[in-house]
Amino acid sequence: MIKRAALPLALAGLAFAHVGPGATWLATARRRLPRLAGAGRDDHVALTFDDGPDPRSTPFFLDELGRLGCRATFFVLGEMLERHPEVGRRIVAEGHEMAVHGWRHTNALVTRPGAVTSEMGRTADLVRSFTGVRPVWYRPPYGVLSAEALVATRLHRLRPVLCTVSGQDWTASATPESVMARLRPGLGGGATVVLHDTDHTSAAGCWRSALGALPEVVGHCRRAGLRVGPLRDHEVGSGRGDVRMS
Repeated sequence: MIKRAALPLALAGLAFAHVGPGATWLATARRRLPRLAGAGRDDHVALTFDDGPDPRSTPFFLDELGRLGCRATFFVLGEMLERHPEVGRRIVAEGHEMAVHGWRHTNALVTRPGAVTSEMGRTADLVRSFTGVRPVWYRPPYGVLSAEALVATRLHRLRPVLCTVSGQDWTASATPESVMARLRPGLGGGATVVLHDTDHTSAAGCWRSALGALPEVVGHCRRAGLRVGPLRDHEVGSGRGDVRMS
């Protein structure tokens, strides 16, 4: 009887262990974990893009980054990289960093056991085939981690990283102005910015809001004396840890 009564508690404990890390998508949780959020050098802002590569949109971002003389980190989906290798090759050829966003854009909390681990490894292997080196970073779709995802990052020698500020550029109502307004309060030294170079998993055409905001994002940082670049130059965990999260 005691064992039977304890079963619900044990199951609840397992469930919490699985979903507990998912709370890190909340700004309040990330504020307590600045290293996981991506807080870095006080004189640097990390610029990152999720969900590509997409031949309909990613080349426009690469063109603009080239014009601005700026490098970034692209968190790619394995299915998109496999489907559009020519865009992936251009990302690497132009000096940008490529990182792992998973194979498909699925929430780790509702994925069957083992899928996150296998798909993370599959994507990391594909990224390595393009870059020649093992990728460093993993960002979960929707910014939602699970216990399995955390274990899988150790297995595949990846560092989980979320963001300190998001432009919320994935909605149908997003504009360059709304993206910049959302980002501006968090564009301080040590920030990790997340934008999207595709509408593959979001509202049709919404990538134009991020693209339109990009010059002002970079310009705002440079006017403040901050360098803008990829996560590889960000020295995550080296800053004060008081970066504004939003």
